[in-house]
Amino acid sequence: MEWRDEGIILGTRKHGETSAILEVMTRQRGRHLGMVRGGRSRKLQPLLQPGNEVEIHWRARLDEHLGTFQVEGRELNAARLFESSIAVYGLQLLAAHLRLLPERDPHLRLYETLKLLIAHLDDAGTAAELVIRFELALLDDLGFGLDLSRCAASGAREELVYVSPKTGRAVSRQAGEPWHDRLLQLPGFLGPGAGRPSDPAALDQAFRLTGYFLARHVYEPRGLTEPEARTGFLSSVRRHVSQGAAQLGGDAA
Repeated sequence: MEWRDEGIILGTRKHGETSAILEVMTRQRGRHLGMVRGGRSRKLQPLLQPGNEVEIHWRARLDEHLGTFQVEGRELNAARLFESSIAVYGLQLLAAHLRLLPERDPHLRLYETLKLLIAHLDDAGTAAELVIRFELALLDDLGFGLDLSRCAASGAREELVYVSPKTGRAVSRQAGEPWHDRLLQLPGFLGPGAGRPSDPAALDQAFRLTGYFLARHVYEPRGLTEPEARTGFLSSVRRHVSQGAAQLGGDAA
């Protein structure tokens, strides 16, 4: 048995004296593990870093075996990403999210989103929005997708400002006003035809939204807690935004 595919490295762990077990999110075969002989050598260690995009050649006697990887570099992003705390926490968070999926289960949309994220993960504003959209796509692929396209009560597509915590469906301002204290906030940039997030508050609302449904449908039923990397990522993003605001204030003065 053998195949070739492209992939993005999620992590490694030691195997024996000289080898490593490599975890890769592949384009066609989902999250896949394999052994890299000599993976702990000085030659291969820089290649086998999280965030690097690689070509994978997998071989095994039987399909259900762990198998071995031969790895060639396509785009080595790790050195750039490791200079940013946002990117480091982001890589850890994305890997934790992908481990919620069954191994070897293909998820092409998540792979393409991951690839886009890797290119922008050291840009705080862009990375935060893309991680939110990644979490929405993850919920969808896990069978718990949110419907943010129209109001659950009236069918309206305008003034969508709430989300029902029970159904995960959008609710318009008018329909939701009597129960506004029981509903989740829907930031405008996640609504139909919306653009980029306008302020840090909108990003906070979005992360509270995806965090609520991840906890309800994924973490709690599996006896899991939110990954520490998610807390670290959000803290790094907020710190970066605060520093940027302070710098703008100083420049204005």
